[in-house]
Amino acid sequence: MSGSKKPTLTCRPRIRIMTGKDIALGPGKIDLLEAIDHTGSISAGARALGLSYRRAWDLVATMNQCFKIPLVERVKGGKGGGGAQLTAAGRGMLHLYRTMETKALKAIGPEWKTVQKSLKKNPEK
Repeated sequence: MSGSKKPTLTCRPRIRIMTGKDIALGPGKIDLLEAIDHTGSISAGARALGLSYRRAWDLVATMNQCFKIPLVERVKGGKGGGGAQLTAAGRGMLHLYRTMETKALKAIGPEWKTVQKSLKKNPEK
């Protein structure tokens, strides 16, 4: 490696919304909701994220159990088979979660700038 690449410094707040011991929403579940929304399928969304279908289905089931209104619903198949889609509540929670992340990042902005100044420019591996 030539060292000409500038290191990428990022800060990602991780928000977890808990209902008892269950994580109702968190970074992985939000990524899965986005993948389902883009692909129209739990299995395709799982593949896009490198998850097994079983793991993705378990995450969806937990989300649906934690909310008053399910976030993901199955779509009956026709010629091309079935699929899944976000409900209006699912799209709303996805938007709210991403808004919370943005606000959290803005809130810690000054501290993050100080941390950045303290990081090595070319950390050794």
